[in-house]
Amino acid sequence: MTMIRLSVNINKIATLRNARGGNIPDLIKAARDIEMYGGQGITVHPRPDERHITYKDIEQLRPIITTEFNIEGNPIPQFIDLVLKHKPDQVTLVPDDPNQLTSDHGWDTIKHKEFLVEIIAKFKKAGIRTSIFVDPDIEIVKAAKETGTDRIELYTESYATNYIIDKEKAIKPFVVAAKVAKEIGLGLNAGHDLDLENLNYFAKNIPWLDEVSIGHALIADALYYGLDNAVNMYLRELRA
Repeated sequence: MTMIRLSVNINKIATLRNARGGNIPDLIKAARDIEMYGGQGITVHPRPDERHITYKDIEQLRPIITTEFNIEGNPIPQFIDLVLKHKPDQVTLVPDDPNQLTSDHGWDTIKHKEFLVEIIAKFKKAGIRTSIFVDPDIEIVKAAKETGTDRIELYTESYATNYIIDKEKAIKPFVVAAKVAKEIGLGLNAGHDLDLENLNYFAKNIPWLDEVSIGHALIADALYYGLDNAVNMYLRELRA
């Protein structure tokens, strides 16, 4: 069994910094510390209004990340230029609207196939691994393969919402989608609303996951437990 990697999304650290201005908390130090504490990747999701992660942050983060750097976002021209300039290890394509508070749906890989093929080809030519954000729908997963992407990232909000009601029912569509992805040769990531309560069950049922990206819940837990403890608590949930 391969180890599921934990990539920590540091958007919320940037949000806290931006609320007051200045450089407290120090985003660059936080990224370094997360890696030192055991985090196996750093994820950022810059948006056009730069309300949390800024384009300057990307420039400063890229040289200091020693694990894996993942940039998420809607592939508008400004985002494409940013990614091609800084060449992260992975780019995750998310169909966000400009003013969207947070991600709330995956790509329709059937409807947007031609667009995704074109964008993904640009990133792969630059040597950047690609992942696309999708809902746990079998046909959407199958169509994702045709875009040329290396991986998909399963959008897990519905799992997290329904976990407390019926965890077996909540996980079922994700297991089915994940098996299809495995069968057709797609790498597999997951993220959105995964936390200390629901992460272990998800990982045990889909042990061939490549990585999970977790931000909001982990940073919120760090307020109580400290950043070092929070990172390692999530790592333990993935390994238990």
